[in-house]
Amino acid sequence: MAYKEKEIEKLYYSIGEVAEQFNVAPSLIRFWESEFDIIKPKKNRKGNRQFTKEDIENVRTIYHLVKEKGFTLQGAKEMLKNDSGSVKDKIELLDSLKRVRKFLTEIRDRIH
Repeated sequence: MAYKEKEIEKLYYSIGEVAEQFNVAPSLIRFWESEFDIIKPKKNRKGNRQFTKEDIENVRTIYHLVKEKGFTLQGAKEMLKNDSGSVKDKIELLDSLKRVRKFLTEIRDRIH
């Protein structure tokens, strides 16, 4: 019986790692942090930002509203203030549908 090493999950991500996930500059993440109070990374002793998974989900929400839906910053703030649960649910649904689509495409490619 082979021992399967459990994958270690990171607790904190650097601003560079977060920016890379969304293919944006770290300066944009810092700007959004100053504009949106839902992004609150901890800072270590050196002052480096440490983003949690929750912080990254909040960045994803803002990215979706501003970059994918074309909201202004003010429009995104209003949307989050009025109905952040609904926005996050829609993003989760879209992510889920993208995973299903990828899975179905892989199956189709294997059949052909």
